[in-house]
Amino acid sequence: MLPSTAGGTPAVVPGLPFASVRFAIAAILVACAANAEVTITVERSETKPAFRFAHVASPSKDDAASNARVELIAGTVDRGSAGLAALTDGKLPGTEDEPEANLFFRADSWGGRFRIDLGAVTDIAAINSYSWHPDTRAPQVYRVYASDGTAPNFNPSPGVKIDLATCGWREIAFVDTRTKEGDKGGQYGVSITDTGGSLGRYRYLIFDVFETESDDPWGNTFYSEIDVVKK
Repeated sequence: MLPSTAGGTPAVVPGLPFASVRFAIAAILVACAANAEVTITVERSETKPAFRFAHVASPSKDDAASNARVELIAGTVDRGSAGLAALTDGKLPGTEDEPEANLFFRADSWGGRFRIDLGAVTDIAAINSYSWHPDTRAPQVYRVYASDGTAPNFNPSPGVKIDLATCGWREIAFVDTRTKEGDKGGQYGVSITDTGGSLGRYRYLIFDVFETESDDPWGNTFYSEIDVVKK
């Protein structure tokens, strides 16, 4: 599902072709999801200190995901990465190319899918994701889904060929921070919020994470942290 404006028409970033809608760096777009208006804020920085942005909050060491359980559903985590624990441990890489401080999926693969279990239904104000790399492993491309786990047909670990809408999940947002031209490296911060102040009350989040390019084996993003901000 591509981003759209509040009126339901696809949101187009000036200067980019309609067929390949992208979130421009430091732009704020509004996407229509069910009856809510989801805002995706994207910023990119090449300066230190790390992960300081004008509009996206810096990573937190104490958010709703700090003690969450993160489980792999599909794909293969690269053996050179820090693994899923890197997403919620509050620790950040100190350099732009630090595999052991990031989560990334196996080289030459499509990406992967993981679930975050917050432990209880939580009123979520924001979902923030952070990445850092000097090249094409810096941008972020993913879909995020949410569920409170109470639907009669709820499937906590749906396969990649299953329509999540049919088993108790709601798509919150589609994030794609790639740019058509220019430098792709740097620190990326993404914040998913809602104009009403709450994305909804959920216990589980699923992230479908995709490679940023397939021209070589090194297209899987270095994810440094994911924060879930409680309202």
